[in-house]
Amino acid sequence: MIYDKPKFFPAGDMALVAELGDAISPEINRKVRSLTDALEQDSIPGVFDFLPTYRSVLVYYDPIIIGSVEVQTAIAELLESASEVYSGARHIVHIPTLYGGDMGPDIEFVAQHNGIDEQEVIRIHSGADYLVYMMGFSPGFAYLGGLDEQLATPRLQSPRTEIPAGAVGIAETQTGVYPVPSPGGWQLIGRTPLRLFDPTRDQPVLLSAGDYVRFVPIKSQEEYLYIVKQVESGDYLVTESTE
Repeated sequence: MIYDKPKFFPAGDMALVAELGDAISPEINRKVRSLTDALEQDSIPGVFDFLPTYRSVLVYYDPIIIGSVEVQTAIAELLESASEVYSGARHIVHIPTLYGGDMGPDIEFVAQHNGIDEQEVIRIHSGADYLVYMMGFSPGFAYLGGLDEQLATPRLQSPRTEIPAGAVGIAETQTGVYPVPSPGGWQLIGRTPLRLFDPTRDQPVLLSAGDYVRFVPIKSQEEYLYIVKQVESGDYLVTESTE
């Protein structure tokens, strides 16, 4: 449910949480992005940073310049005047993915767990557009919504000590991409040759909250390696579309 008015909670002596709803949903997340867009365009004196989440925004402020009550009043006024954003066309980032084999060692388990075959896993997983609700956990990691219930699969009983960058996985009702090497317990079904986080780029993070992700199957190992070389040379152009 979207709140008519935000609920505020203190987060220490120089931050507060503006909660805009009580569920994870695209509608509430659009409200979150409306507020963050308004904060970017109409800065509140004394507010120096903010962090959007699924259904709230953490707002940092300097208590010497502005008090908590004043921040709450300013946020409420911004929300009243803010227009609903991102409710129209989708900005879709295409993520080429090689499914199965060494790149997706757990795809067989995902298929068996859900009573389908591996090709059906690929068809379903690549047949949806996933909303980037927020960024976090590690640089470039996108929290995606929209995984089909037919693919919901428990996490690994014993997490791997290191998962390679680009690994595409499923955990419970979530799917996502590991942007950097890290430990993890997600069921790996594929890998993308794209770099979701690259500190050498002008824009290090590929995805942003409000984007949509579309996984596009790579047909062969040769095609995967070809894209790897293009990415390494800087010649690969990420496919984006608006629908």
